Formats: sequence, structure tokens, C-alpha cells
Amino acid sequence: MNYDCIIVGGGPAGMAAAIYLRRGSKKVLLIERGLFGGQMLNTTEIENYPGYKSIMGGDLALSMSEQVEALETEVEYSEVVSVDLSGEEKIITTTNNEHRAKYVIFALGANPSKLNIQNEKEFSGRGVSYCATCDGAFYKDKTVAVVGGGNTALLDATYLSNIAKKVYIIHRRNEFRATDILVKRAKAISNIELLTPRCIQEINGDNKLREITLDNGSKIEVDGLFIAVGVRPNTELLKDKVELDEKGFVVVNNHKETNIENVYAIGDCTNTNLRQVITACSDGAIAAESILAR
Repeated sequence: MNYDCIIVGGGPAGMAAAIYLRRGSKKVLLIERGLFGGQMLNTTEIENYPGYKSIMGGDLALSMSEQVEALETEVEYSEVVSVDLSGEEKIITTTNNEHRAKYVIFALGANPSKLNIQNEKEFSGRGVSYCATCDGAFYKDKTVAVVGGGNTALLDATYLSNIAKKVYIIHRRNEFRATDILVKRAKAISNIELLTPRCIQEINGDNKLREITLDNGSKIEVDGLFIAVGVRPNTELLKDKVELDEKGFVVVNNHKETNIENVYAIGDCTNTNLRQVITACSDGAIAAESILAR
């Protein structure tokens, strides 16, 4: 079936794009392989999305999806198995159908890299977090640890030092991958303590995280553990189709255009500096308005 635009991915970026395009009277197909919401569904509370003092991630996802449905957006729940972006008419093939459109927007998302240690999954959302700017406010005057040695980890620790009473940075090497200025800044902050070279072997608690065990056998009492060891974009589908950077994120310009004409990418799968619900929605609006202006 032919559409004006096909959106692949039903997270906040994809839903925002659908809302803007439908309000612009475009015929849109939104393809989602699971549930609407993306990473929002893994977030207990969101306190930094304007308009809500606090809202559960699942509730915000439901509210957005209801708005998408109210605009009579066509939706297909299936997996995209291949894409052909070479012609003027783009072809998106799912497990159920083959669709064609002049424009395609990829909102494929990304997943935080895991430590893959005992109890990590069990305590996710109950002390274990992968986003300091999302969840840091819950740890005011508490003790937290940040795992990682790159820029994100050091920035997270610096950010958390203004909220928590104590911040540990745990890194498996003595040297950091982060830029020198970030390392020097973190070392100069009185309530940050570096634990290197150390790895986390185990995390424990009751109804929420209470303690982490390091590879030297020492135990540290913490209220929160922020894992900042990288993010993996879900861009396998686009390999050799559009330009990706060295980490696999889609390279886009200010209009969210890829290097292929009429093909856009938005949200966490792109080479963006901030991966939040609000920036994902912004990306969706920018891409949609770019299409509507043509």
C-alpha cells in the first residue's frame, strides 16, 4: 500500500512525527514491533517532561498513543525485515506486508549497554538506572555510584554530585576514556570518590538496591547505581543503507535528514547529544515539519 510517509518505530519520536504529519493531513503508516512508548516503558517515573510534575513512563506512553490513534493514524504491529531506499519510492517490507512511500522516518531507538551482572535486571528501576538526568532527582542527599570511564559517566557523576551526598565513580581501569577536563573536574569535587581499577561483581538489596560488591571483595552501601557504559543504537536494519557514524548511530542534519533523499532519522538512534523523551519528541516534530514544508 502507498503512503505519504512511513514511520518505523513507535517511541516518543515516532509518535510525535505521526501527530504532526496527521495534523498536516498526510497519509501515514506507523510501524511498531512491540508496544508504543520505547524506552519510556522501562521508566518508572518521569519528572522532567514539561506539563507533568511526575508521570509514570507507561502512562505518558499511553497518553501519546491515544493522541496518535485519535488522529486516525494507520498502525501496523510487525517487524520490518528489509528496506529499499534506493528509488524515489521507498519500499518497507514487514513480516506481514510490503509498503511504499515517498518519505520514510526511522525512529529505531537505542538500548543502554548492560553490565550483565547478577541482579542487574531485578533491580532495574529499583535503584539501578541508565539515565542520570532522568532519575538523579530521586537520590537527593543519598549515596550513589556511577559505573563507566567515558564522558557520559564523568558528566553523570558531576551532575549527581550536586544532588547526592556521596558519589562513587567505579571504572575497570586506572585511566579514563573521558576528556582530561572532565576527569580533572570530577577529581576536584569533594563528594566524588574514584574507585579504580575496579569492577562490580554483584548487586544486592531487598525491595530495592542496597549494596554493591566489587571485584576485590569489598562491599559498598549505595542507594542508587547509574550504569554509563555505552548505548547501542538499533540500526542494524540501516547498515549499508544510510550513513552511520563509527558507533552505529544515524548521521542526520538539523532537519533530521539522512544522506539519502527523503529519508529521515529521529530520536535515540541518531548522533544526538541528549537522549530524552523531550528531545525525541522535538526530533519527530522537526522531521515532520520538514516534510510538510515540501
